[in-house]
Amino acid sequence: MSLSSIPADWIFGLAGGLVIGLSAAVLLLGNARILGASGILGSVVEGSEPDTTTERLWFLGALVGAPAIAVVIFGAPQTHVSGNLPLLVIAGLMVGLGTRLANGCTSGHGVCGMSRFSTRSIVSTLVYLAAGFAVMAVARHILGVL
Repeated sequence: MSLSSIPADWIFGLAGGLVIGLSAAVLLLGNARILGASGILGSVVEGSEPDTTTERLWFLGALVGAPAIAVVIFGAPQTHVSGNLPLLVIAGLMVGLGTRLANGCTSGHGVCGMSRFSTRSIVSTLVYLAAGFAVMAVARHILGVL
């Protein structure tokens, strides 16, 4: 199988995953901090770690800016995201609530925690993946909204 026969979205997903993993490794090795996007955002909003606010704001800016630059360079990808705005708002709020309840998000638990064999992170990742599968199944096959 040649690289040209792999769909572009797979290549972008692979590249994105590699960059997230590299970012997590650099942050851990360089600053002895674990990469968790929701924790970084939460600490900026709460002002709980004022000595690292500038560093965290740069991270959050890059988190938003990098995809924006990619859209300018490569164009916006075609997605299957629902156009149902209330559904998207509810989903976003539920994701935010879930990250607070789980003390972390996919980058914290799924990338950094599981790579350190953290039992809590492995369980959290399994739970949020199962919840995502269940919600998607209900939304698509029972409610017919997606």
